[in-house]
Amino acid sequence: MEQLAEVQGSACRRETGRLGNRIPSNRPRRLVLLAPSGRPTTTSFHNVQLAPDLHHDMLASMQRLRGAIYLEDGAIRPDQLIDGRHVLDIDAGSWHLLVVDNENRVNGCMRYREYSNKVAFADLGVSSSALADRREWNYKLKKAVESEIALSRSLDLPFMEIGGWALHEEVRGTTEALRMALASYSLVRLLGGGVAISTVTRRNGSASILRRLGGRPLQHEQTEVPAYYEPHYDCEMEVLKFYSWAPNQRYDVWIEELKREIRSIPVLTVADPSERFYAAPQIRQTSAA
Repeated sequence: MEQLAEVQGSACRRETGRLGNRIPSNRPRRLVLLAPSGRPTTTSFHNVQLAPDLHHDMLASMQRLRGAIYLEDGAIRPDQLIDGRHVLDIDAGSWHLLVVDNENRVNGCMRYREYSNKVAFADLGVSSSALADRREWNYKLKKAVESEIALSRSLDLPFMEIGGWALHEEVRGTTEALRMALASYSLVRLLGGGVAISTVTRRNGSASILRRLGGRPLQHEQTEVPAYYEPHYDCEMEVLKFYSWAPNQRYDVWIEELKREIRSIPVLTVADPSERFYAAPQIRQTSAA
């Protein structure tokens, strides 16, 4: 983990004040971004590091954190872990935003999976949700998601799924947790904007918090897609949509501030940053909190 300290030392950090419109910050925790495996990064980031071994180690640490939290919450069983890690096929081809403490331990994480705006419903994680298996909602859910894909296509923006949320108990309820949630908008804006959906747990008030920040329920012909029980994670879930340009206006200044900060955080990649971006294969997965 010494390499991470060097990477972080090379980042251009701004001190965040406690007054005015600036978002509160609980330093010494900081953000680190893992780029999708095999994919070079965009020019949006100023501190891209080709560090395959460190990328692998941080990804594994993130999966251990996720595994420990999901296991404690009763969302998964011990036999669903691999060496203590909650591993999904989709992890390799996704962006991962991490909260790292001053001892270089991962304290929080979220995942961003980018798709073409021509992606099929069957290729998305939400298509494997328990709601999609309910006869009375399968068609309506599919059409609601397809309308969001059509919106992204009309705007010539990518379509995204956001998931893999996990926060260590020391971070929950702190300003760092708020920063992490708002950073979901900041990162998508840095990646060029987009339309995103997320299957979000109601556990610990996560869904209600994300609604207040700008998440909206999916709709089909003015009918709101309902919350549902997800047996895979043993919890109530909601499917929310997010537009990068339309958060709760109260937080827009903070989102833009975080966007400027994220430009300079360490971005760890396993591919040469100078190479051109290419589309990663689309992987179907079980819907995740």
